[in-house]
Amino acid sequence: METNTAPGNGPLSELEQVAAVMASHAVEFIVIGGQAETLMGSPRVTYDVDLCYLRTPENLVRLAAALKALGARLRNVPADVPFILDARTLDMGCNFTFHTSIVDLDILGYVEPIGDYHDVERSSETYPTVDGRLVRTIGLEDLIRVKTTIKRFKDSESLFQLLAIKRVRSETQP
Repeated sequence: METNTAPGNGPLSELEQVAAVMASHAVEFIVIGGQAETLMGSPRVTYDVDLCYLRTPENLVRLAAALKALGARLRNVPADVPFILDARTLDMGCNFTFHTSIVDLDILGYVEPIGDYHDVERSSETYPTVDGRLVRTIGLEDLIRVKTTIKRFKDSESLFQLLAIKRVRSETQP
């Protein structure tokens, strides 16, 4: 696993640490959820990382290796429940929630109501991280659609922030 500090820039965030592991395994992923919201400029705090991943056989092998490197184990499942973390298991499921050595991690092969990785990728945005890495996120409009569809209590605060970001963007971009 890579270092958890960026030269001259201080400690890496949990997202940056996860992104570094994913990148070291060449996993194709897009940041979604609260971490994407934060990268877009929202002050909302989130305590997990949500990623949409490409569901090709090759990417599933790379993703399984990255998850193993992160010490991933299923979240909200008794420890004695058998679970083999490999490409076949990932292929048989779609959306998973894990505890890792860094942060709770949700990986989604399908993002409601947007679709799969390719659908999320169409409107994706790119942001730099403190370690100089570029990460792709779900697009602002798509994230607004997700938060509007999910309708959890915490998503109402997110929606307020995302709509403010959209308004600021519309006022500052030609």
